[in-house]
Amino acid sequence: MSTKLQLITKEELIAKFKEIEAMGWIENYRRGNDGAVGNILEDLLGIPENNLPIPNAAEWELKSQRATTSSLTTLCHVEPSPRAASLVPNMLLPLYGWKHKRAGMNGYAVDEKSFRSTTNAISFTDRGFKLNVNRTEQRIEFIFDSTKCSERHNEWLKTVQQRVGLGPFKVLPYWGFNDIYTKAGIKLLNCFYVLADVKREGGKEYFHYNKVLMLKRVNMDKFINAVEEGCIYVDFDARTGHNHGTKFRIKFKDIPKVYEEVIQII
Repeated sequence: MSTKLQLITKEELIAKFKEIEAMGWIENYRRGNDGAVGNILEDLLGIPENNLPIPNAAEWELKSQRATTSSLTTLCHVEPSPRAASLVPNMLLPLYGWKHKRAGMNGYAVDEKSFRSTTNAISFTDRGFKLNVNRTEQRIEFIFDSTKCSERHNEWLKTVQQRVGLGPFKVLPYWGFNDIYTKAGIKLLNCFYVLADVKREGGKEYFHYNKVLMLKRVNMDKFINAVEEGCIYVDFDARTGHNHGTKFRIKFKDIPKVYEEVIQII
């Protein structure tokens, strides 16, 4: 299919979405490709690599996924404050980290540590971490409660006690609402949000692109509400000598919750 770029209006793009929905089940001819839903949709729209050929295209993007996916999508990267303290490499990893699963293997040091935690605001992780929305201070806090730690991590908890004690964090990691708004406002563009149902027949996979929303303007109140409701997670991913970055993430199905205007196309 030709991917020659031609400018089209949002109205023309919406008409194309409706044409694609009317096509029904479309065979996945990009099998083995994790991004097949998006790649095939781009082929059908005649656009290359999420480059929406519409006026003000820099303010719009295309987000597509299988309707059944439970994977998390990254909204933005924001390291916790106070920034000058570099809390992930200087506190969380050395004082609360645990032995990396590959420590002593394949070039990893014997004492390699890991600090990986996917955390929300409605339940403690099995190591006792949780988010707290502090509306008085206008910030999201990362808290630790050793009494919420699962028994299976008792040995790790003993090492935490030896390293720093079992009380709350001495320096509380947090993200100010304004900092998040600045980052999310830059990263989260207006978008066309597309879900595809999936079926398998005769050893082949098929997609039906049958839900399309137009999402406009990230709303900070809705973003914070989504954190409070447990829809948004903070994902730490650090190991000795390398911090892969701290991310705010969300399930794909919940992305519309953070936008001010949600318009159903299909």
